[in-house]
Amino acid sequence: MPPKREKKKNDWQVYLLRCRDETIYTGVTNDIKKRMTAHQRGTASKYTRSRLPVRLLKVSKFMKKADAMRLEIKIKKLPKKKKIGALD
Repeated sequence: MPPKREKKKNDWQVYLLRCRDETIYTGVTNDIKKRMTAHQRGTASKYTRSRLPVRLLKVSKFMKKADAMRLEIKIKKLPKKKKIGALD
């Protein structure tokens, strides 16, 4: 088994998903590929589980965990039309 890649402090990203019902889900992760697999399986969050399939819209640049979590909260407070532009 190959050794696990060591996670760095700046490995966190905020991501946006478009759900089947056209809502936008905002999340934070340090492994986008693993997180997307979990979302598609319905095991990542209660919110997306009932709104499958989901489609990845945008992913932020890498940042510290605290910064990513603050950005996630900020985006969640925005109206739907402004969420996508928040990661530009």
